[in-house]
Amino acid sequence: MRPLRLDMAGFTVFREETTVDFTDADYFALVGPTGSGKSTVLDAIIFALYGTVPRWGGSRGIVNALSPSATEARVRLVFESAGSRYVATRVVRRDGRGNVKTAGAGLQLMPPGFDATRLDTGMSLDDLGDVMAGTPAEMETAIVDAVGLPYEQFTSCVVLPQGQFADFLHAKPAVRQQILVNLLGLHVYEEVQTRATARASKAEAQLQVVDQALDGLADADDAAVEQAAARLATMRELTAAVEQAVPRLKEVRDREATLAAARDAVAQELAALSRVRTPEGSARVAEVAATARTEAEKAATGVRAAEEHEEKVRGELSAAGDAGSLGLLLDRHVEFDRLTGQAEWFAGQVSVAEVEWKDAVAGAELAHHAHLGAEQLLEQARLDYAEAQTADRAAALRAHLIAGHECPVCEQRVTEVPPMPEGSAVQMAERQGKAARSAADVATTGWKQRDAVARELERGLDRKRAQFEHHKARLAEVKAALADSPGQDALKAQLAELTRLQRKLDGAGTDVRTAREAQRRAQAAVGAAEEQQRTAWRAFDAVRDAVGRFSPPPADRDDLAGAWSTLVSWALESARQREATQAQAVAAAESAHAETQRARDAVVELFTAAGLARPVSSARSAGADADLIRAAAVAAERAEAAWQRLSERREQAQEFAEQRAGLVRDNRVAKSLAGHLRANNFERWLLEEALDLLVDGASRILRELTGGQYDLMHDKGEFYVVDHHDAGLRRGVRTLSGGETFQASLALALALSEQLAGMSTTAASLESIVLDEGFGTLDAATLDVVAATLENLAARGDRMVGVVTHVHALAERVPVRFEVRKDARTAHVERVGL
Repeated sequence: MRPLRLDMAGFTVFREETTVDFTDADYFALVGPTGSGKSTVLDAIIFALYGTVPRWGGSRGIVNALSPSATEARVRLVFESAGSRYVATRVVRRDGRGNVKTAGAGLQLMPPGFDATRLDTGMSLDDLGDVMAGTPAEMETAIVDAVGLPYEQFTSCVVLPQGQFADFLHAKPAVRQQILVNLLGLHVYEEVQTRATARASKAEAQLQVVDQALDGLADADDAAVEQAAARLATMRELTAAVEQAVPRLKEVRDREATLAAARDAVAQELAALSRVRTPEGSARVAEVAATARTEAEKAATGVRAAEEHEEKVRGELSAAGDAGSLGLLLDRHVEFDRLTGQAEWFAGQVSVAEVEWKDAVAGAELAHHAHLGAEQLLEQARLDYAEAQTADRAAALRAHLIAGHECPVCEQRVTEVPPMPEGSAVQMAERQGKAARSAADVATTGWKQRDAVARELERGLDRKRAQFEHHKARLAEVKAALADSPGQDALKAQLAELTRLQRKLDGAGTDVRTAREAQRRAQAAVGAAEEQQRTAWRAFDAVRDAVGRFSPPPADRDDLAGAWSTLVSWALESARQREATQAQAVAAAESAHAETQRARDAVVELFTAAGLARPVSSARSAGADADLIRAAAVAAERAEAAWQRLSERREQAQEFAEQRAGLVRDNRVAKSLAGHLRANNFERWLLEEALDLLVDGASRILRELTGGQYDLMHDKGEFYVVDHHDAGLRRGVRTLSGGETFQASLALALALSEQLAGMSTTAASLESIVLDEGFGTLDAATLDVVAATLENLAARGDRMVGVVTHVHALAERVPVRFEVRKDARTAHVERVGL
């Protein structure tokens, strides 16, 4: 992977749009003060490709991508890999709640010969490439396919983060071994060993299950299947024999049923005839009904007499007059007496009200005159106040007058200045005005109160006059209504007679109701007697209908007792005739039952001979014959099911046996593979081989970088440098100077990147290496060695070489420099050199 162009906007310190053009920068340096944003340029490259940065501590550190005041960050990287050019883009946004998420990600494969400068001048349709990824999830796979390296290997082979350059060289053997496992992907063999162990354990567990299943199927052998088949044949023979014997059993059972039915029919006829008995009290039913009808006729006659008497009294009451009219005339007499007594009182009330009203009117007029006088005094006080203001203003001017000078008001010469008055005229006028105002308020209030009293008394006088006039009109109306009245005594006598007749009518009404209630009870008794008679006939008919099939004699419907006597006599004679027939029917039914039992025992013996228990169905039940056939069929079905089940279990046992052989084979293979891949065997050998290859490659690169002075070797997990300029002296890496350490670390890094690229499944293209390493602690001599080493590395021409440094002496020796500076707003990048 070789970067060609990097565009940033809102990314950490690069708040504004910034472009870094790596075109033809085979050997470059990112230079600038500490904290200016040099390492951020490398972060942007890694972020555009993988969506995270090593120093962020994982994908959750994506919040670090945004500038503190920015809501969106955009990073776009144009790079070349294996001869193809790509454009990787990522966009990060902050939402309204402060959460930072990746809003967009994409990777495009650009057309051959794509010019990155077209991003500034505008792109045509011909410049659009093929979309390789359009989401963050798609980017993860697409970047690995394009670059050839996953994130961990990219940050170990192409961009070496700050502070991690010499870690591998100085690491302890155990740590270095783990680093090799992670970088070279050797943990895959550990996973294979783990899966093999798990598969062996799973096979053993399955073997236990299969063995348990085989133990449960131990009875399903060939002998058991043959025995079940023989049992099935026996049951089928039993079924055929039972089906052949049952028709004879059915024939004798049908004959038994016919004879038993004849016996039961005779018994039922005898039982029906024995139930013909004369019920008690049937002879008195007709007498009770006749008595009830006689009483009902007497009650009807009493009702008619009571109703005639009531009608006669009602006529007398109607002829005596209207009680309501008489009562109204009597009430008018009472009202006339009351109104006559109240007339003098109403006249007195009107006279008193007239006197009170006149007194109140006179008082109100006096108060009104006082109110007018107070208002005039108040108006005079206002005029006096205005004059007092004029006098006080004139007095105020006297203080400025000088005898012999002109008056500023009238412009005439002042011959003599008048003396100043004592006190203020306005203050005296104010006191007089307040007193006049208080007197006017009191007079006004008094006048309004007396006027309100006079008006209220006038309204009271009007009401009393109106009441008096209404009283006189009502008295005249009542007097006119009593012009034709016979007098109070005559009215009271008439009302007393009406009251007597009304009481007599009430008594007659009570007699009518009593007679009607007696009639209702008599009619109810008639109905009950007739219903009892009908019930007795229904009982007779029910008994006669029960023996109707025996042709009983006809009944006289007018004589219930005679009808019962005739029917009972006939029933007794018919029962005597059927008792002789019953004995013969019982004997024949018992003989037929014995024959049926012998036939059924013969069929049951077939079950016993076949080794089955006797059927439990009753010999007298209606479905006994079908039960025998069903029992034989069920036995055959059970025998067939047992045979089928044993056959299936034998097939299962054979399948489990084959499965067990396969599980034993899989368990043996998995255990063998797990044993070969144990960490203390295969992985140790593989790590030793990888370390040998790594050290050989690093030693070759170190000789090339140092002009043949140094070789690199390892012994028992420790790294050593062989100095050929010092008689092949072997020195531990911890004794190397800063420059020698840098050379050895760089050689290891290059060798490791070549080894990782060789192991990549996607043919990784290692076309660049960028070192983000602090060179500020190196002395001048060591720094010169580092610079020479980097120049030699760049001179090889097989990859782009970049360094990040703030050391001016080192930067001057690099042909292309990207100077990074930062102001209060944002960071800037400027390319200097070729």
